[in-house]
Amino acid sequence: MASFDSKTISHIHHELHSDLPSEPALRTKALESLLAEKKLIDPAAVDAWIEIYRDEIGPKRGAAVIARAWRDPAFKARLLADGTAAIDEFGFAGHATGHLQAVENTAEVHNLVVCTLCSCYPFSILGLSPSWYKSNEYRARAVRDPRGVLEEFGVKLDEKTQVRVWDSTSERRYLVLPERPRGVEDWGEDALAQIVTRNAMIGTERDLSPKRATA
Repeated sequence: MASFDSKTISHIHHELHSDLPSEPALRTKALESLLAEKKLIDPAAVDAWIEIYRDEIGPKRGAAVIARAWRDPAFKARLLADGTAAIDEFGFAGHATGHLQAVENTAEVHNLVVCTLCSCYPFSILGLSPSWYKSNEYRARAVRDPRGVLEEFGVKLDEKTQVRVWDSTSERRYLVLPERPRGVEDWGEDALAQIVTRNAMIGTERDLSPKRATA
């Protein structure tokens, strides 16, 4: 007779359900399927728009902003003083960047962005927000244990480095300006933008050295 282990069954049950899409994702998929069935939308067009927001509109837009700040001290000053106005110089401003504040990483300070109430996010310059950014676990632990969260992303900071957590809202959103890595002082903006990552602009990545990018 087969044995019954309640702990094992409970673990399997948890694993199965943890792999299921969230309820909003399931509803969105059902709605998309219904609209496609009625020929009100083209699924290929929907996929194309998703790819544009994910790969073209952002985070490449944000990377271009960071690269400009690394190369142009005057632009960097404008970005830190008024993120929305500085980004508008690229023509990237929109509803999601209407009240944008840029915060700078330094050797002594590391910034981490979260939205504890929902998932406010400057998607017009960072693209679609990652699933972990919207998760309840990240939203809670980023405030309660930011160093622990950063370590899980591979960011290990010494005790002397101050961690600042910025809580986004519908009225204020944040962009992390990473430190420019060494060895890229003579790089142009296009080359610099290639090493800037979405996670670095959220604060869950710190080392953008070219050696790491090519490793």
